Amino acid sequence: MPFRHTVPSLMRDPARALVEFGERSGGEVVKLNLGSLRPYLITHPDHLQRVLREKSDNYVRGGDGLQWRPLKRLFGEGILGDGEHWTNSRHILQPLFTARRIDGLVDRLAVAIEEAIGELEEPARTGRPVDMGKVQAQIVCSATMRIFFADKITVPDAMRIMQAQDAIAWSVMPRILVPWAPLAAPMPGDRTFRRAVQLIDDLLLPTIRAARATADDDVDADDIISTLWRGRTEDGGRLDERQVRNDTVAMVATTTETTISVLTWLWPHIEQNPAIAARLYEELDQVVGDQPVRREHLRELRYTRQVLDELLRLYPVGWLFPRMAVEEDVIGGVRIPAGATLVGSPMITQRMSQFWDRPEVFDPDRFSPELVRSRPKYAHFPFGGGPHQCIGMHLFYLEATLIVATLLSRFRLRLCRNVVPGIKVAAALRPLDRVEVTLRRVQGVAA
Repeated sequence: MPFRHTVPSLMRDPARALVEFGERSGGEVVKLNLGSLRPYLITHPDHLQRVLREKSDNYVRGGDGLQWRPLKRLFGEGILGDGEHWTNSRHILQPLFTARRIDGLVDRLAVAIEEAIGELEEPARTGRPVDMGKVQAQIVCSATMRIFFADKITVPDAMRIMQAQDAIAWSVMPRILVPWAPLAAPMPGDRTFRRAVQLIDDLLLPTIRAARATADDDVDADDIISTLWRGRTEDGGRLDERQVRNDTVAMVATTTETTISVLTWLWPHIEQNPAIAARLYEELDQVVGDQPVRREHLRELRYTRQVLDELLRLYPVGWLFPRMAVEEDVIGGVRIPAGATLVGSPMITQRMSQFWDRPEVFDPDRFSPELVRSRPKYAHFPFGGGPHQCIGMHLFYLEATLIVATLLSRFRLRLCRNVVPGIKVAAALRPLDRVEVTLRRVQGVAA
């Protein structure tokens, strides 16, 4: 795809341009001419499976282009990197995010979410509009800091970190769109980026250093920071302060960002689709009723899970997965030279008409069990795949289901402006506009 088609359209509307590139590719491997960087765009589920899972050792994170280089200045080497640092971090952190452990935390998570949602009683009583992005950030931070960080990070500090991460996500876009620019060359957003990183370090480093002194003594502490300090790498060593810092920053983002951003699009979609809203209310009425939402309810909330899967199809927060080929390979009949950059994107594949009927329509029924079984695995991969699949995936589904079920069991939401926000392409996808709602208290879902 020539430069005259790629770069101008990316500058005008990145989200639309990327999906159009996918449509034009027809699922074939194509090279995008972005100037001095010419990555291979991988959109077919079979090709994605090869890159992300089957030959993942040959396709590594890193390289000099696209998303990784600017974000590495924030996350550094660790759980969001590759090689030895990633292996050590994954070895230490993975046990905290197994399905069994997360399931064991559900009731505590449910109580924390219920208490945070209780703060909405006042705006519901007075009719004061609320910004759902901020509301969700408050709910998620309240629950996550308690359950996964043992309140070592306060909720106000976590909210400031969320704001800094949002600034970072937007500030790196010039470097993502102009990946050939050297890091030494000043770019728009650089100053914002540096300030935000400094704020995050000012808030987290004192907490990280304080936790080091008690990590070995408190063997029952299973929060993320204590686990990182106490953990042993595969060769029996320990992480240094820099890697503990990198992994803490990464895990704050991993445990919060997807839930906060993705759910913001839910409320406009269900208001514009009364039949979908009615099915959600009916399911919650039958499964939860007037009870608090708890662990035993979650497996029965099947339609709610389909709604979340459809949200992730349209709005995968992790929208870009760049990889670098270690050795030469052939994908779909196209020779991939060693050192080449490849790009897979859930936002592209999950909106391609070749793999999805009416891809622009919000339709949770496309995730009914029989349709999921008939679909290629990597047609829907919002959390990546293979060894680098996001370890927070199971947490997202539990946390998001608890938030949706608890909110809709207690309130009805009415949009102040009945439009679905567009997509702001940043390091992670963000809604282009705020979603403000008024709340009405209900007694049980049937009401």
